[in-house]
Amino acid sequence: MHQELMSLPKTLAEDVAQNLVMVARLIDEEPEQAYAYSRIALRLASRVAAVREAAGFAAYATQKYSEALAEFRAARRMTGHVELWPVMADCERGMGRPERALEMAGAPEVQKLDKAGQVEMRLVAAGARRDLGQLDAAIVTLQSPELASNSVQPWTPRLRYAYADALLAAGREDEAREWFAKALESDKDGATDASDRLAEMDGVDFVDALDEDGDDDADIADEREAEYAADEPDSAPDEDDDRADVDVDVDVEAADDVVVDVEDDKGPADKA
Repeated sequence: MHQELMSLPKTLAEDVAQNLVMVARLIDEEPEQAYAYSRIALRLASRVAAVREAAGFAAYATQKYSEALAEFRAARRMTGHVELWPVMADCERGMGRPERALEMAGAPEVQKLDKAGQVEMRLVAAGARRDLGQLDAAIVTLQSPELASNSVQPWTPRLRYAYADALLAAGREDEAREWFAKALESDKDGATDASDRLAEMDGVDFVDALDEDGDDDADIADEREAEYAADEPDSAPDEDDDRADVDVDVDVEAADDVVVDVEDDKGPADKA
């Protein structure tokens, strides 16, 4: 990416880089804001392949699949690279065209992908089979040397998880549980929710300890308040009380309105 930005004037390159950094920083937690930053970068440097690719991933993260596919295609035309092929196929799925995704899974471009890309393509193809209601075919699609291998690679947790999920959808619960356990064993970074799926299959319900404690504290507070109210002497004056009534006038001055300016540092800064 740095090499590509060097083709731009220095100030423009810095502005584009800042927006791309924000895209990368926000895309997982705040995809809509990442998308907004990507649009700024795209407006500034639409002829830079890295910008088109970042815009594609930001659109993909916000489920704007048609837009994402257009950006990925543009980036591929600029670079001639094939690594975006799996995500392009998944965009076809997102647009309701699983048949097209399967066609892409059988295209010559797949053979040019590295191992990670080929596994990703297998995951997309299995998803397309499931979209078409072909559960058995999805299971077969995921059966591969990578799935059977005992070595743990970056793609291992997701591959095992997808296989377990397909087995469960096909009603093969015992096998599904085994593969969810294998996915959890290999998932050191928490890329999947395999632990939750296993707990769900085992009928385990998680209770939020904080909420539970909060409820207990509220109950105790209510009980103590009731006790204090019962013990407190009646302070209302008797009818025969000969003490003079005291009128107290309290003047309350309204406070001046206070205006607080809050700078929202999460919004995209238009560098144009």
